[in-house]
Amino acid sequence: MNIQIYDTTLRDGTQSEGFNLSASDKIRIAQRLDDLGVAFIEGGWPGSNPKDVEFFERARELEWKNAKITAFGSTCRVKGGPEDDANIKALIDSGAPVCTIFGKTWMLHVLEVLKTTPEDNLRIIEQSVSYLRGQNRRVIYDAEHFFDGYKADPAYALETLRAAMRGGAETLVLCDTNGGTMPWEVETIFRTIKTAVNHPIGIHAHNDSESGVINSLMAVREGAIQVQGTINGYGERCGNANLCSIIPDLELKLNLRCLPADGLEKLYELSHFVDEVANQTPNEHLPFVGKSAFAHKGGVHVAAMRRSAQSYQHIEPEKIGNKMRVVVSDLSGRSNLLSKAEEYGVEVDGSAEVTGVLNEIKALESQGFSFEAAEASVALMLKRQEMYYKAPFEMIDFTVTVEHRDKRGIFAEATVKVRVPGSDEVLHTAAEGNGPVNALDQALRKALLPHYPILAKFQLADYKVRILDSDSGTLATTRVMIDTQNGTQRWTTVGASANIIEASWRALADAVEYGLTVAY
Repeated sequence: MNIQIYDTTLRDGTQSEGFNLSASDKIRIAQRLDDLGVAFIEGGWPGSNPKDVEFFERARELEWKNAKITAFGSTCRVKGGPEDDANIKALIDSGAPVCTIFGKTWMLHVLEVLKTTPEDNLRIIEQSVSYLRGQNRRVIYDAEHFFDGYKADPAYALETLRAAMRGGAETLVLCDTNGGTMPWEVETIFRTIKTAVNHPIGIHAHNDSESGVINSLMAVREGAIQVQGTINGYGERCGNANLCSIIPDLELKLNLRCLPADGLEKLYELSHFVDEVANQTPNEHLPFVGKSAFAHKGGVHVAAMRRSAQSYQHIEPEKIGNKMRVVVSDLSGRSNLLSKAEEYGVEVDGSAEVTGVLNEIKALESQGFSFEAAEASVALMLKRQEMYYKAPFEMIDFTVTVEHRDKRGIFAEATVKVRVPGSDEVLHTAAEGNGPVNALDQALRKALLPHYPILAKFQLADYKVRILDSDSGTLATTRVMIDTQNGTQRWTTVGASANIIEASWRALADAVEYGLTVAY
């Protein structure tokens, strides 16, 4: 490995607002990080809470293939020693083979936060590192607020690093704790430090100035051998340096190895796994690992992509486990639809059919439809252009009533009339529901289930409503998006109308038709 990846998602990442992990969550994520191939996994601060204590207890019983489990803490108390310090004892009791401790670099913190002397601060750094080394622990030293401290007093900042070196720290990590250092400052300071200390150094960057990733890369270019960060950039305030950008940049742009040979292609899956475990909505616009990172919407772009995938992509998305996507909207051209037809295995003959669907999409989007996420609706529009295609049912009419009835409260009932291919019989059914859309869904299922038993496996997974022109009040156009799943697949359909029932029916009917034809 050329560069050590030090992951602190389980400790620094959990300081992100709204981001919480149980001990079991931490174990699951740690195992996936180990499978990815990072060098260090910082499990938490064992002296700070019972959850982190439990994590280290469980981690000791597991076998780790690639990573070293690391415990985080601080130097010992001022005017005291490490041998009787509860924080240092908790690090040792964690059983972690590597301990990372932070110490003060910035004179402002030494004098006003620790309320001690510069000399005593150097003492506790050296003694804390030395004591942990004497307990047979590898020690990484995080120089907190290093860049702010260096800019305020370069000589003293260097002395704090030398104190950690005398104690036996294997790596000195320069921390941009406030996240305000600019890339050119990182470059200059790292160049100076590398010469002054002649010791392995690393970088721990925060993203308060949107420079976490570039600061980490600049540090590597200037000799850093370790990069600390978090998956998806989670962390306090604006987050930490995002390892999901740093890792592919190191491997694909700087040609530096930081993961095992098969690690990089697992990055997309890991990114979304962490979001799922932490119950976070994925940021699909993240570089490299977002679903939109290789999504192409403009017609000119897609036309070029069909000739050469390199024309509008800086890397092959498969290298990090992602994939190229074509998005359909009113900005699309024929190439977008040809690509979607190929993706869904729909046979479209000639340009007239594609042009007709494209014009229909543009017209519908002007009315409030949005097909970017409703790919099942697009696939259906293309499917209907096939020469011998027959829809699994024909909607004749429907009725929905909502009433308030004594002792029952709000009551919804729907009736539908549909016809299936090969039969002149009109299927006329009614059903109740806990709302108008649910009643429509139940009535349609009641009519179609005898002909299509597979429909019993379809489940409504999500139902979203958006008011498009709210200044129109109750006359506003409503967009409805429905997610449906059958256990193995999930698809999205869309409807839009000034009447929310009509918009819902359009999305619902498309969801059922797609499931019975394209998905099935």
